[in-house]
Amino acid sequence: MTTTSLTVHQTARPKGLPSPDDFALVRGPVPEPAPGTALVQNLYLSVDPYHREAMDFDPLNAPLEGRALGRVVASLDPGLREGDLVFHRQGWRTHALVTLGVDGTRTITSHEGVPLSAHLGILGGTGLTAYVALTRTLELRPGQDLFVSAAAGGVGTAAGRIARLLGAGRIVGSAGSAAKVDFLTESVGYDAAFDYHDGPVGEQLAKAAPDGIDAYVDNVGGDHLEGAISALRHHGRIAWVGAVAQYNDLASPPAAPRNLYSVVEKSLRLEGVLVRNHRDVQGELEEFLVPHLRSGRVVSDETVVDGIERTVDGFIGMLRGGNTGKMLIRLGE
Repeated sequence: MTTTSLTVHQTARPKGLPSPDDFALVRGPVPEPAPGTALVQNLYLSVDPYHREAMDFDPLNAPLEGRALGRVVASLDPGLREGDLVFHRQGWRTHALVTLGVDGTRTITSHEGVPLSAHLGILGGTGLTAYVALTRTLELRPGQDLFVSAAAGGVGTAAGRIARLLGAGRIVGSAGSAAKVDFLTESVGYDAAFDYHDGPVGEQLAKAAPDGIDAYVDNVGGDHLEGAISALRHHGRIAWVGAVAQYNDLASPPAAPRNLYSVVEKSLRLEGVLVRNHRDVQGELEEFLVPHLRSGRVVSDETVVDGIERTVDGFIGMLRGGNTGKMLIRLGE
């Protein structure tokens, strides 16, 4: 086992889009487990849009908190054994000390025929967010029409695939390029999609869903939320997952939707989705999805970058829309 640990530290507060100069790769000794802890060698790291928001508040000269998947290589935690696969939140580093049950640390079951990386994608927090948004917040029922913004991202692709399994009617997505639009309709299962650069979101959504929509998974905010409010039928529902439109400019966020009062006029329901409030649904998610992953009916959409030293490249690339599906950093298998 290597004796050197590598950690990505945030060293500066970015103004707008982060740059590599805001980070440093720090070398140090591999930590020794203390009683009640286990040493995990990370295999996959997650980089997510919320990390940009965290950069304005988290301590400097320390790694960002992040979801990770690793293997126990030494343990003084009675609940963890060497060789166990573990999900935890001590990401952005090659090695981590964890304790079972603390900060969401849990062992995972490696399902035959399912890639390990799926536990950070459609079987991880990304897929759980989409599943909770659809089944709990939106209470999506068969035949109902759905709009998803940032549909080619991790939550967006998971939402499209899960909604199709749930029997949704027409599924429409927005994305940031023609290639992503094609990906959504040809690979993910969206009925229609549009590039939000091609014109006002409200107008494009009206063309893609001329009869309106019943539910909306919002990963963007801003003009996407305004367009969705216009398209929603009476008693429609909005699951607000994120606001990527403002993460790089928190000082000047997009203006609130101009049609916000339509939430009252149409008796709409808007509810935020915070995945950490729904960890008890993890088993249900796996029971629902694993058979479809094994059969190939569903895949975990991923963009993978190799190497801890490219973590920042993957993170900035994700913020620029350079990924389809979940953006992951692979450190090993």
